Amino acid sequence: MTTTDLAGAVRARWLAVTSVAMGTFTIVSSEMLPVGLLTSIASDLGVSTGTAGLTMSLTGLVAAVAAPVLAVAARAIDRRTILLGLMAVLAVADLAGALAQNHLVMLAARVLTGLSIGGFWAFAAGLGTRLVPGRAVGRATSIILSGVSVASVLGVPAATFVSSYAGWRSAFAAAGLLALGLLVLLAVTLPPLRSPAGSSTSAAREKRLSWLSGPLSVVLLLTALTVSGHFAAYTYVRPFLEQVSPAGAAFIGVALLLYGAAGVAGNFAAGARAARNPRATLIVLTGLMTLSMAALALTALPPLVALVAWGLGYGGVGVTLQLWIMREGGGELGTALFVGSFNVSIALGSFAGGRIADGLPISAVMWAGAGLTLVSAIVAGIWGRSRTSGS
Repeated sequence: MTTTDLAGAVRARWLAVTSVAMGTFTIVSSEMLPVGLLTSIASDLGVSTGTAGLTMSLTGLVAAVAAPVLAVAARAIDRRTILLGLMAVLAVADLAGALAQNHLVMLAARVLTGLSIGGFWAFAAGLGTRLVPGRAVGRATSIILSGVSVASVLGVPAATFVSSYAGWRSAFAAAGLLALGLLVLLAVTLPPLRSPAGSSTSAAREKRLSWLSGPLSVVLLLTALTVSGHFAAYTYVRPFLEQVSPAGAAFIGVALLLYGAAGVAGNFAAGARAARNPRATLIVLTGLMTLSMAALALTALPPLVALVAWGLGYGGVGVTLQLWIMREGGGELGTALFVGSFNVSIALGSFAGGRIADGLPISAVMWAGAGLTLVSAIVAGIWGRSRTSGS
């Protein structure tokens, strides 16, 4: 192989990594769509804000189940085929959501969204080892996972901004068209990715089971506390801002875009630090989230300042937790369980927030979120000390 051919092959592999990252961005952006659109969706479909929040909780629950189930059921299928199929399902789901004329149809569309999210994320997270040489796996994995983190903080503001000018259905339609575009890109850039041959040895299985009882269980608990706390509050951030601020939809869209920009910065800033010390990084991030949500509830800071601080904190959560999983050697099992825990936490958080929003003043969702993220910071601190002391 000539130098030119080798350079071309390397570029093709990194293009595949980039397309998978864009795929993870697209699926998580689709998952987050209702957050900035809840008021409009609820009004148009004739349901309460809390009921409209089921479009988040149901999706997260389905994704949580789909991740481990598909990881087992489709383990013998070419990963390229799986990813293409799941992206096609996502395109159908988003376009169906754009056309939904009642809440039941919308929920059916969101079930398909959850199926796509759980499977795509679970398979995509480990593709770095299949696409690039060993020395570049860490970088490739970070790029792929950055799509999840960036979408978590940027997808909602972008959808809100679009809907403020063209309506909430336009945001779903745009997401569907983006998924179709990604389907084509993945088909062009991904090489065949046959299922890894063979199975784990008995010793490897024993090591995983032992790991499951220790570090993994703690990381999954921290995931549940942090993510459910975030979504208990963030799912209802638009109705909260509408009640505490006299500004209109355009201002809220801009405010959430600033939140998203801060989140992108938080993602990459936290990634470098989490690779060295994920526990300490998570404590800082959850502490920042706690203070931001409490400040919003107390109106102790201007909403823009608190939202930017919140974005900085949450923006680094996904990459920090995933790097923690990888650092502890969780492998495919750890990734699948992490994806499941992350998504079921989205479901539980948004569901709990909906019940709070329907029965209490809207500021109560901020207190609920702040309480859960504070507990996460405390648990991470206590567990770190217990490991250090050997107890």
